[in-house]
Amino acid sequence: MKDFTYRLPTRFVFGHGAENQAGAELEKLGAKKVLIHYGGGSAVRSGLIGRIEADLKAHGMEVVTLGGAQPNPIDEKVYEGIELVHRENIDFLLAVGGGSAIDSTKAIAHGSCYDGDFWDFFCGKAKPERTMPFGVVLTMSAAGSESSNSCVIMQNRTKIKRGLSTELNRPVISFMDPELAMTVPVYQIASGATDILAHVMERYFTCETEVDLTDRLCEAVMQAVIRAARIAVRDPKNYEAQAQLMWGSTIAHNETVGVGRQGDFGSHQLEHELSALYGVAHGAGLAVVFPAWLRFQMKKPEHVARIAQFANRVYGVPVNFENPAETALRGIEAHESFLREIGMPVTFAELGARGEDIPALAAKCKRNPQGTIGNAWPITVAEAEEIYRIADR
Repeated sequence: MKDFTYRLPTRFVFGHGAENQAGAELEKLGAKKVLIHYGGGSAVRSGLIGRIEADLKAHGMEVVTLGGAQPNPIDEKVYEGIELVHRENIDFLLAVGGGSAIDSTKAIAHGSCYDGDFWDFFCGKAKPERTMPFGVVLTMSAAGSESSNSCVIMQNRTKIKRGLSTELNRPVISFMDPELAMTVPVYQIASGATDILAHVMERYFTCETEVDLTDRLCEAVMQAVIRAARIAVRDPKNYEAQAQLMWGSTIAHNETVGVGRQGDFGSHQLEHELSALYGVAHGAGLAVVFPAWLRFQMKKPEHVARIAQFANRVYGVPVNFENPAETALRGIEAHESFLREIGMPVTFAELGARGEDIPALAAKCKRNPQGTIGNAWPITVAEAEEIYRIADR
């Protein structure tokens, strides 16, 4: 196990009607003028934005709203939010929605405290040193952005999608009511569950040894998410399934299951290019990329044992001790079968991606200084192309 420092400053308010405590909690935090940033009109039509706005005003706060956060959050909305913060003298940001609204809010918070272009943080030109206080009312279980140290924004002009990892990305407070996720379309519930699993799997597939404790935590989270996803796509009103997914989303991506080990996240870099080019849901893209990435990694003998362990402990595939590669392959097939069961695509054709775009997709992937993609199990650009082609079957 690697040495680590772990701090989780986010306060969680979880359960029935959690969002109704926003006014009281933000008042304790000293908020005076709040910018509510949300996505589409459903949050308005459902009355959620109105309820939150009324609650904040009842606790003495002024409120400004900014809708329009997109599924793949874009830089233009961030610039708009930064301008609003400065013009309206906002002192607290509140994201209402899923990962897109939250990530957009994070970028607004950092950019509002920076004299230059906020995109400097995402292209590696600068690192954020200050941010504004911000919180979250979560409506979708997926990205884990409600307490993670990560944030992803797309530069709309170039269609380049880049992530930023910093402890400043962690919200001050997150209000989490599983009932708010019950109105999310079934496809998005499935996409969210796929994203949750991918966040755990990015940490699970590591070269680190003696990490049995976090291995078991990862496996337990994956099993619980798989079970809950199967229930939630059939019965979105099932509170317990939605609660399992919502808390699973959170702990999958805030390092609870990742301490002491190096994760990879190469699959995420591969997927970012798919969602940037085609506008597909992030989880749907991951459903296509991750099995292909695993099939590629099967070519490296040193990785077979861990994939076989995943197959056995998560999907219950019996271990073939004489041929662990057979166990590993059956595990990948079991994962694909689950993804299909909940309505996710697993091939380029099902996603709507095109084989002729593969060279450009691979070339645009975010790379490490040494030119590789990913960390624990890094790949080259040529290997990225190969993984895309495995998915284009």
